[in-house]
Amino acid sequence: MPTNSIIPPSAIILVAVMNNLRDLEIARLLGWYRIPLRSAPKVIAVDYLAFYQTSAFAEEKWCIKHFAEVHGNELTTRYALLKEEADHPAAQEEYFKIQIGPLETLTRPIPAGKWRRITFFYTTGSYFQSAHTVNDLIVHDDERRLLWQTLRERATEQQSYTLEAELPAVDLDINLLSKLLGISDVIADNYG
Repeated sequence: MPTNSIIPPSAIILVAVMNNLRDLEIARLLGWYRIPLRSAPKVIAVDYLAFYQTSAFAEEKWCIKHFAEVHGNELTTRYALLKEEADHPAAQEEYFKIQIGPLETLTRPIPAGKWRRITFFYTTGSYFQSAHTVNDLIVHDDERRLLWQTLRERATEQQSYTLEAELPAVDLDINLLSKLLGISDVIADNYG
C-alpha cells in the first residue's frame, strides 16, 4: 500500500500537475496550490490533491510522490498570490488558491508508466490506495458514474469559493522564506 492507509476509500482526489520545485515548496511551506481559472477542472471541491510531478523534477519526474488534504479554496489573482511577479503577463488573471494541509509523502511513489502528459483528473481513495501506476487511478464504469454524481453535488453545494478552514500560523524565518520564494525585494520593502 503506497499511502499507509491515510486516505479514506470514499475520498475524492484531484490529481494535479506540479510543474516546478518552487510550487512544491510553496505547497509544503505555505500550504496552498494554485490553478489558473481558465484551465481549472470543473470541480475543485475535493478531499485531497495528489501531485503529479513533471519532467522538471529530474530523477523524481513522472510520478505522484506527494498528496495533501484540502482545507478550502478561494478565487484570487495571480498577482495576489505572487506579488514578486507583478510584471508577469498573467498577473491579473484569476486563479484558484487551494488551501491544503501538510504534504504527505507516499512510501512508494505512483509512477506514470507510459503516461507522460497528464492534466487534472479525479480518482478515489480506494483507487489511490491500491494504485501501482497512474493508469490504475482511472475510475471505470459504475464507479465513474458515482464519482461524477458526487462531483456534481459538490459543485452545486459549493457555489462560492471561500476559505473553509482557518489555516495555522506559519512561523518561518522571513529571510529564509524570501530566499526560498525569490522575493527578497518584496520582503525588504515590507519588513526591512
